[in-house]
Amino acid sequence: MSTSKTGKHGHAKVHLIATDIFTGKKLEDLSPSTHNMEVPNVTRQEYQLLDIDDGFLSLMTADGDTKDDVKTPETSLGDEIQAAFDEGKELLVTIIAAMGEEAAISFKEAPRS
Repeated sequence: MSTSKTGKHGHAKVHLIATDIFTGKKLEDLSPSTHNMEVPNVTRQEYQLLDIDDGFLSLMTADGDTKDDVKTPETSLGDEIQAAFDEGKELLVTIIAAMGEEAAISFKEAPRS
């Protein structure tokens, strides 16, 4: 984020450069500093991985329900999750959610109890 000073006929401007958390694309915006901007609420939760089926992760929520609407990442992370799952490991997958979108960003082996 950078700001410019007021010009002869205008307001101070704010120049934002951000990275999309879902696609990794670089985005830019230029806005007057006196205007309000919307900010997304990003949540992060861990779910237990139950199964991987047709490119979707089958996850168990904390209250025991299943969640089957998160796609398996098409990056090396997806391959790593599949490999660890095929080895029979119990995994916890971290999901981020914002603005109606969800994506798996990491995983770890579940602690043995």
